[in-house]
Amino acid sequence: MSDQVLHVGDTDFEAQVLQSDTPVLVDFWAEWCGPCKMIGPMVDELADTYAGKVKVVKLNIDHNPQVPRQYAVRGIPTLMLFKDGKVHATQVGAVGKAQLAQFVDKAL
Repeated sequence: MSDQVLHVGDTDFEAQVLQSDTPVLVDFWAEWCGPCKMIGPMVDELADTYAGKVKVVKLNIDHNPQVPRQYAVRGIPTLMLFKDGKVHATQVGAVGKAQLAQFVDKAL
């Protein structure tokens, strides 16, 4: 687990994500989700790689149902990149590390 990854919930989502000065990559996940566990280490690596450029946060959909509902998260893992308080890009499903990096690079 990377020190760069922040765990957020329904209560602090706005402050940590929507009001962030830097782009924020949000990983919507759950404990029981196999593909989420598969990309978890890659998301941690991205957090280290993009430290200072992109804030990486994880939101457990089981413990925090409001935000996923608000952003129509239907399947997990879902990664959303927020810039200036708005969804800039969305990636649904498990993908490789290169694709994840490309997803983030395109949004920057």
